[in-house]
Amino acid sequence: MPGRRSVVDYSLQRRAVLADVYAGRTGLFEVCDASPYLSRAAKYHGEATSVVCPVCRRERLTLVNYVYGDHLGPTSGQAKTEAELARMNAVQDEFTVYVVEVCRSCGWNHLDSSYVLGAEPVPGQQRRRGRRRAATE
Repeated sequence: MPGRRSVVDYSLQRRAVLADVYAGRTGLFEVCDASPYLSRAAKYHGEATSVVCPVCRRERLTLVNYVYGDHLGPTSGQAKTEAELARMNAVQDEFTVYVVEVCRSCGWNHLDSSYVLGAEPVPGQQRRRGRRRAATE
């Protein structure tokens, strides 16, 4: 998505967690603990990937985007699709997106990346409103 900035990739942390699982230092119950809310978000708001689950190897992983921002109100903490993120990017002040990978089969989940979208704050200017007013108002 254009406009991504302050991108953080958690793949090294993921690799370390999986190394501990494969070596037996970390149990499956510790890493395959997706909450029912995350599993449901993966089903309805997630994007399927071509990456096979590194734990169960039965199903492809799904990416779920969560948005957070002080000015988002009740939208903060919700799962959003890529299309919804594109719309929010065009009309919202700066907000953070956290991308979580989840296996809907075994419950593996891990933070994949995070980044910032929305209008960058300009010193001395007021924040934009969350919604644009229609031309007829």
